[in-house]
Amino acid sequence: MSIPESGAGAASCDLTILVARTDTQFMLRTIPHLVRACRFPFARRFLMVDTAPLGRRYGRKPGIGTPEELQEACHRLVQDGVVDDLVPIDYSRDSRRRIYRKHFAGPMRQTHSHGGYPILGSIQALEESRADYLVHFDSDMLLHQDAGFSWIDEGVKLLRAHPDLLAVLPRSGPPRPDGRLQQQEETGEAFEPDARGLYCFKTFTSRVFLVDRRRFDRLLPLRPRLPLIELLRNYLTAHSTMPEWETMIGYRLKETAFVRADLSSTRAWTLHPDDRGERFQAALPSLIERIEQGTYPAGQGGYYDLQLDLWA
Repeated sequence: MSIPESGAGAASCDLTILVARTDTQFMLRTIPHLVRACRFPFARRFLMVDTAPLGRRYGRKPGIGTPEELQEACHRLVQDGVVDDLVPIDYSRDSRRRIYRKHFAGPMRQTHSHGGYPILGSIQALEESRADYLVHFDSDMLLHQDAGFSWIDEGVKLLRAHPDLLAVLPRSGPPRPDGRLQQQEETGEAFEPDARGLYCFKTFTSRVFLVDRRRFDRLLPLRPRLPLIELLRNYLTAHSTMPEWETMIGYRLKETAFVRADLSSTRAWTLHPDDRGERFQAALPSLIERIEQGTYPAGQGGYYDLQLDLWA
């Protein structure tokens, strides 16, 4: 499958996956799975590698890999042909200032959100790509896609046809028989069914998305707004006052006509594991096999977060 032709010629699409030391226990299974499940001729597949020291919230968590283990896993994915190359996040002052001047309204110094997410890496992936479109996955995501269907092809067609779409995603969670989404119940996110075969949101997620890079630039700059009490709490607990990148994008979506669009098609869907501990890692080979086949417990239908107990 390939991106369709247009009057401007064939479009190109890159794939980027964000990895850090927190991912070493599962990334050698999940990343090959994501590339395999997409079945797409990406122009370039690259890992954005976070080499920064871990924040406080990760310091005592079990299963955190060493910098050497992270590099070994990354190089293995290149050697196995899963990805094309590695791009370490550039933490140099000059690089950060140059990129932040474009992406943020006002000076920014921090590189990670108060939750520990490498915002600088997400932004650098957009700047690193030279393709028309960019697909991003966090390394813990799981994806099902039916044979003969391409959520990326479908997403690009929609982006080309509808200028109000900022990003396109697969369906969140496997389908229920009644077609109901549990997204609002799980996260409180409001959404609107759309006749174009979409669920439209005024919120964003950094876990998976397809964007037109030039269109994304029209959303900029982002404004890191948080109430003062929340800024203080974040600084005291995490030494970062930076909101989550997806939160800042959500603020801008509400100020513009842009929406995030999740496909309503049941032919491709994603799952996100909240618990990535030993039980998840032990079950992961079986999980991937079943998800790629499109089978799942009935109770998982409609839910985006992996209900691990149901898969035992």
